[in-house]
Amino acid sequence: MFDLTVLEAAERLLEACKRKGLTVATAESCTGGLVAGAISAISGSSAVLDRGYVTYSNEAKEQMLGVAPTTLDAHGAVSRQCAEEMAKGALTHARVNLAVSITGVAGPTGGTPEKPVGLVHFAAASRGGQLIAYEGRYGDVGRTQVRRLSLLQALAMLTELAEREAA
Repeated sequence: MFDLTVLEAAERLLEACKRKGLTVATAESCTGGLVAGAISAISGSSAVLDRGYVTYSNEAKEQMLGVAPTTLDAHGAVSRQCAEEMAKGALTHARVNLAVSITGVAGPTGGTPEKPVGLVHFAAASRGGQLIAYEGRYGDVGRTQVRRLSLLQALAMLTELAEREAA
């Protein structure tokens, strides 16, 4: 189901989290649960992965993660602001140490000149107060590839936060 590159990235994350006793939640839109799926594909992931939120609609982002309607009105779902609120919301609603969020336009439809196909916003947050954000501009490389690249980016961001966290 997942290629070797993805599985190795998920294993690195799990190893970093297990060393420090950290747990994770995901808040996913355009990836539809792929990050949680990749983590849970590894044996022993239950020690790290607590839950995954698939919040494809704006209503789900508001109800499940507490994204403010004003954020969605002002910036849209595909924005740094929304990604940050999604990650913080996952931390608020789950007793985990780390959370990552992904929101973007995987294509092939849905893009606009301001928010083209392949634009994806990410945020990763820690209960310790760390927050990192990233904007991916993958281009119109196909839905599957945008989602795969997003999955790898999210795993890398979680691993980076895990390595920064105190044990």
